[in-house]
Amino acid sequence: MAKAQVQSVLDGLAGIREDLAAFYRDLHRHPELSLQETRTAGLLARRLRDAGCDEVAEGIGTTGVVGVLRNGEGPVVMLRADFDALPVEEKTGLPYASTDRGVDHDGRDVPVMHACGHDMHAACLVGAATLFARARDAWSGTLLIVFQPAEELVVGAQGMIDDGLFERFPVPGIVLGQHVGPLPAGFIGHGSGPVMAAADSLHVTLHGRGGHGSRPESTVDPVVMAAHVVTRLQGIVAREVPPSEPAVVTVGRLQAGTKDNIIPDTAELGINIRTYTPQIRDLVRAAVERVVRAESAAGGAVAEPDLRWSGAAPALVSDPEATEATVAAFAGHFGEQRLQKLPLITASEDVGLFGAVLKVPTVFWFWGGLDTEPTVAAFLEGRIDELPGNHSPFFAPVVEPTLSTGVEALVVAAHTWLSRLDGARRP
Repeated sequence: MAKAQVQSVLDGLAGIREDLAAFYRDLHRHPELSLQETRTAGLLARRLRDAGCDEVAEGIGTTGVVGVLRNGEGPVVMLRADFDALPVEEKTGLPYASTDRGVDHDGRDVPVMHACGHDMHAACLVGAATLFARARDAWSGTLLIVFQPAEELVVGAQGMIDDGLFERFPVPGIVLGQHVGPLPAGFIGHGSGPVMAAADSLHVTLHGRGGHGSRPESTVDPVVMAAHVVTRLQGIVAREVPPSEPAVVTVGRLQAGTKDNIIPDTAELGINIRTYTPQIRDLVRAAVERVVRAESAAGGAVAEPDLRWSGAAPALVSDPEATEATVAAFAGHFGEQRLQKLPLITASEDVGLFGAVLKVPTVFWFWGGLDTEPTVAAFLEGRIDELPGNHSPFFAPVVEPTLSTGVEALVVAAHTWLSRLDGARRP
């Protein structure tokens, strides 16, 4: 019966596929940076109203959009998609490629691109909401449709929670989300337990004493300090983290000085760490701070370094039991041959905050967006790193079968939990 009901919802997909594809291309052509997604948010809200949502609200957590589909007694299931873009110059050559520019949160003029596939996430969730709204005889309960801003800054989920998401709208018994990536289009990737890393970013300012490059003895050189910090940080994972525990420490930014013959007063570093457990997260954070302070002291800094942590997100845990049930539903719909178990992913997501704050399960999966045949060949031949991945200027999912697969996955997962969620909270 459940399979027939799912198919009843999906029967409407053929009728909206072309419109959804046009909507996706429009979102791709007009990306917006985190917390600036005003045009996109307006379009998403309009789509939800046109679909027949019982309630639509904008401006949740700055630019977030929420829709509510009520359909009698039953569980409350949350579907989430993010929709912000990145400061990346698009190089895909697509006819709908972005040429837009924006001003980032540091005030810099930057190119803007949907280099992470959030435009595809948003289009798929619009499609799923539309299908559920048109097939109310095939399900019962409440769907909470959440379009989250600012995932790339890992502040969007917390912003929506702080703005009363779960006080103002029905409280879900489960949170469902997905992410498109460099897998073959039409394939579903899944993991269980920790699937994506916790993320922490640290901004460091080292304080020296500037002067003429020809008289280094009269200065305290913060560039040399910074170089030692960068080198020393590489020993944390190699010598302090157990080999059985994955962790990454990256210095993604090092800025100092304005001219080759001037020793500057300060040097700045942007450090990013990825971990999977609270214990290793605390260990690495403490080690990074220790290294920065020690190298600053060793370099004779004129002041203590400034350290500012930001961009924190916990590890994303896909609840094992709920994931098993959801993946079983995917296997029944897509077939086992289109499912792929994934290793740990060192990228990060803030979607896990929704379930964590409510103490309800989160299920998160991935689906492919690259041309199927060449991508399968690259996997078989060990050339995965040659594929354009998320955040690449060349990353843009093929429209089909990516779009249809993403819509189908959301419908199958949501219907699974509308059918079986015990003790879920009512609207």
